[in-house]
Amino acid sequence: MRMIFSRGAVRELAALPPRDRAALLEKLRGFAAEPFGDHPWALPMRGRHDTVRIRQGDWRAVCRIDRDGDIITVEFVANRREVYR
Repeated sequence: MRMIFSRGAVRELAALPPRDRAALLEKLRGFAAEPFGDHPWALPMRGRHDTVRIRQGDWRAVCRIDRDGDIITVEFVANRREVYR
């Protein structure tokens, strides 16, 4: 699947510590290669159809999966205490 990033997600990724940013991007690449595989760090979000959160330390990336268009959109990246509000 093709992965695209929202402008906000790009800004938020740039603000992450380099080590966390590299690890999160690696997980996002792995998820895009096999979005319906078994990833212990990627879980569906409750109450949101086709939305997954990807975990890296204290950081979360929230992705929307468009099955018809074969596109994964990274909507935003935030600290875990801010994502679930």
